[in-house]
Amino acid sequence: MQRVFGYPAFRLHQQDVIEQLLHGGDALVLMPTGGGKSLCFQIPAMLRQGTAVVVSPLIALMQDQVASLRQAGVKAAYLNSSLSMQEAVQVEQQFLQGGLDLLYVAPERLMTSAMLSLLEQAPVALFAIDEAHCVSQWGHDFRPEYLQLSVLGEKFPGVPRVALTATADENTRAEILQRLHLQQAKLFISGFDRPNILYRVVPKHNPRDQLWQFIRTEHRDEAGIVYRLSRKSVDSLAAWLRSKGLKALPYHAGLDRSVRQANQERFLKEDGVIIVATIAFGMGIDKPNVRFVAHLDLPKSIEAYYQETGRAGRDGLPADAWMSYGLQDIIMLRQMMQDSAADESRRRLVQFKLNAMLGFSELTTCRRHALLHYFGESSPQSCERCDNCLQPPVTVDATETARMALSCVYRTGQRFGAQHVMDVLQGKVTERIQRFGHNRLSTYGIGKAWDDIYWKVLFRQLAAQSYLQVDMEGYGALRLAEKCRPLLRGDLTLRIRNPQTLMAKTSGEKPSMGFRDPQDAALWAALKACRSSLAARQNVPPYVIFHDATLVEMVKKRLRSHSDLSDISGVGDYKLNRYGADFLQVIARQK
Repeated sequence: MQRVFGYPAFRLHQQDVIEQLLHGGDALVLMPTGGGKSLCFQIPAMLRQGTAVVVSPLIALMQDQVASLRQAGVKAAYLNSSLSMQEAVQVEQQFLQGGLDLLYVAPERLMTSAMLSLLEQAPVALFAIDEAHCVSQWGHDFRPEYLQLSVLGEKFPGVPRVALTATADENTRAEILQRLHLQQAKLFISGFDRPNILYRVVPKHNPRDQLWQFIRTEHRDEAGIVYRLSRKSVDSLAAWLRSKGLKALPYHAGLDRSVRQANQERFLKEDGVIIVATIAFGMGIDKPNVRFVAHLDLPKSIEAYYQETGRAGRDGLPADAWMSYGLQDIIMLRQMMQDSAADESRRRLVQFKLNAMLGFSELTTCRRHALLHYFGESSPQSCERCDNCLQPPVTVDATETARMALSCVYRTGQRFGAQHVMDVLQGKVTERIQRFGHNRLSTYGIGKAWDDIYWKVLFRQLAAQSYLQVDMEGYGALRLAEKCRPLLRGDLTLRIRNPQTLMAKTSGEKPSMGFRDPQDAALWAALKACRSSLAARQNVPPYVIFHDATLVEMVKKRLRSHSDLSDISGVGDYKLNRYGADFLQVIARQK
């Protein structure tokens, strides 16, 4: 741990997992993103006889992890479609000759008869199945190839297996154990909390401008990921952000493969690049210094939200999970669910997950507590690292205005969307209102005292809490739900967040390095420049040289010698000998 990876101590259950594998036992490991899952199999891989075979779902993840391991002096390689025939043969020879500690392989390749035959010709130290939640057919990242991995236990009965994931509730954990035939495996559950991430949700008002203000004021020149649901919105937002002077690149399955690969490479290898993407991007991305993840559309489930936001701050430094959402998000997701060809049980599950996501978005209490509770984990009622804890929301009694809104939906015939109903309530003069005679309704103009922002927030919450239903066949028309009867009768009261306070900027810790001393800021910039130069020469991402957290520690401690540098977290013997002189020289020049 210290000599190769430069870490002074184990974290969470790392040591217990390592000992389990060293003694030949199987394991299921649940650790939060950035918690150090990889070390759980990388260290046994170097200590056990033979080569550890790591099942990894994406080429980018394999390349990233192998590059990082080689920087630490570990003998690692991968077999995937990015290699030429000659390169693949060389890797296979290395494996057969015992020249590798770790070999990364995609599940599709691993299950071929040729690959299984190859593995039978040399000792295998262990099998590590990364991103193991992909085996769950009810999950958000299901990969059918993972279902075949159960044969590893049959073909290699004496070889320990470890399944690892950051996203698995109790049902998914049971499914992983059952489908991978790991019923005898020992469970190591380290929890889901990511204390360095600040969770924030804002009402969607002008989402592009809201995102721009967020990035401009809090994350200028820092790496981030922005998620959108459609390819078209990805392309247009990336172009718009570029017009604002940001390095923003699109990523979705509709782009040519070479474009996707080039954009991903820039994201990994350049500082300050923002990827605007659909969910096609992200699983297995190992970039540790993503300082923010933003959602401009509501994710489909808590699991998807947790997985996607977990790509921020893998280095343990402060990071932001920022989301804006509105009524249109609810309509769009319910439309997608309605159009799905899934059976009834699947639809019910999807509806449950969507409702949980809506509930999370509308919370007035601690978001972290609710997130952890969803995954079956207890936590304090307040975290001081989410918008609701930093700025407790003010609620207002919306019972009367809710009754106005519901009455107006009814009197307009339950055939119109939210915007038209809001126009009627506010007494606006539009062609549609006059054409349908809605200016003669008793509800026309009764909501003049409240502005657009108020009504948008109210309609969103009425839909989120299922007082209103969205008629998918009626182009998003609002209909009264059975649940609204007690509210209309006055038997219930409804409190909502005060829309005016919702639009105020959340105060809180700015998640950035934030060096106040000009000398510290100058040294930080110089160390990053040195790291970028070394990385460019080797054509690897800068973070495989050293993580941001390692550079921050260098800034704080103002090192003078190699022995000082060896005490820094993330500086192993190999990196010390290879890069120590370069970084000490930079530090000496800044004094």
